[in-house]
Amino acid sequence: MKNNPDQEKYDVVIVGSGLGGLVTAVTLAKEGKRVCVLEKNNQFGGNLQTFARNKKLFDTGVHYIGGLAPGQNLFQYFSYLGIMPRLQLQQMPVVFDRILFGDEAASYPIAQGYGAFIEHLAASFPAERAALAQYVDDLEYTCHAFPLYYVAEGEGYKSAVMQQSVKAYMEALTSNETLRAVLIGNNFLYAGDDDKTPFYVHALAVNSYLLSAYRCRVGGSQISKLLVKELRNLGGVAINRAEVLAVETEAGKIASVSTQHKKRFVADLFVLNIDPKRALELVGRSHFRSSYFDRIQNLPVTTSCFSLHLVLKPKAVRYQAQNLYYHDSVESVWTATRYAPADWPTMFMLSMTADPAQPEYADTITILTYMHFDEVKAWENSFNTAVSPDSRGESYAAFKHEKAQQLLDKASVHLPGLRDSVAQQYVSTPLSYRDYIGVHRGNLYGHQKDANDPLKTFISPKTKIDNLYMTGHAVYMHGILGVTVGAMATCSEILGKSYLFEKIKAATSQETDL
Repeated sequence: MKNNPDQEKYDVVIVGSGLGGLVTAVTLAKEGKRVCVLEKNNQFGGNLQTFARNKKLFDTGVHYIGGLAPGQNLFQYFSYLGIMPRLQLQQMPVVFDRILFGDEAASYPIAQGYGAFIEHLAASFPAERAALAQYVDDLEYTCHAFPLYYVAEGEGYKSAVMQQSVKAYMEALTSNETLRAVLIGNNFLYAGDDDKTPFYVHALAVNSYLLSAYRCRVGGSQISKLLVKELRNLGGVAINRAEVLAVETEAGKIASVSTQHKKRFVADLFVLNIDPKRALELVGRSHFRSSYFDRIQNLPVTTSCFSLHLVLKPKAVRYQAQNLYYHDSVESVWTATRYAPADWPTMFMLSMTADPAQPEYADTITILTYMHFDEVKAWENSFNTAVSPDSRGESYAAFKHEKAQQLLDKASVHLPGLRDSVAQQYVSTPLSYRDYIGVHRGNLYGHQKDANDPLKTFISPKTKIDNLYMTGHAVYMHGILGVTVGAMATCSEILGKSYLFEKIKAATSQETDL
């Protein structure tokens, strides 16, 4: 076998190098397993990828991160993985998000630290102080229902919180419609849907930012770069431009995977860090129960995204360290994911980076908003990445330009003069997310969670195939913390939960003592 140049043998092969795949890879490599990660793109990291334009760095999906203060949840996980000391981070100001509605000049502050969060919003809603305190208590209670969130083992009491929708929760919390809208004003973090989204999804998505909020000084790709470096230091292998196109089974187990270059990778265990729909198709319907295969294939996914990346003229826009979340109205917050195309865009999230030479000014701005995949359906048969470049044609370029101008017009209402401050602009659409990240219809956060039928969207990291596991944002939760926790859930299925969490706690204690 060793003499075959077209075949390699490992303990574990991981398909896909998103955060879930890399966390899984490092965790298993720390246990002495020889791990190989296969990535179809040129750059590792999935949504951690960055790109440079005009010598300016833009993040694909990571604009800020929560839970990274010493002792907090993501700090503990990243300490165990060996990357915490090398991350270049900057804590955001106390007020890290601002929520805006329509043409109102006023904005509503979201602050880090539970006490600060209550105090800042109580200034705008003095009669709602008790409701704000209750909200914080309920966030903590709900997050504790999921022990892995707090780096703990056990089953928790998640069944007790699965069936309450975020809208039902907010209606019970307060009768103040504006406060309700403010509390879910940054729901772009989870693509909230008023009819379906469970409150636990809201809690798990936003709570870590209330604990602490940080930006990555040199982009989110540093996380994937550090994880790949750690993996290689542990004897593992990470190979880019290696798209897996075939899976071979023997005696009811996965025997190998093969890439587009006809290279075959044999292993004892396989972990798929790719969209679950694609994962099942790759393995083959015949290897799963029909009911399971059909359930996964038919799960609705969250909507996709349109991104406008702006390179600014020098000293043209004053830097704002907070993220801005805009909605057309208090009412539209609840239905933003279901916008009518004629009304687009009804919301946006805007973040800036400071000019290193003139830090009081911004040098880039990224504006994100929802976009349905159907809006780019005319070009769905095209495919374009750095590895496989292609043109989608003049009609697509015209579509992107028109949409960019509409989004720029909307943002300019709250940043007067923005249009005249733009030196260059670049656009990503649902097709970009589909092609680069490999997710179904370019979805933002995996399958929709539904408070009305919570078990329907559950995907276990352990499959019915003995040596096949899954990880990634569709398996547990999305986001940096959610995907990291999900990867640990995958690893605990392989290594044993008690054993793994003893290791994590020991590593965290050493890091905190340094």
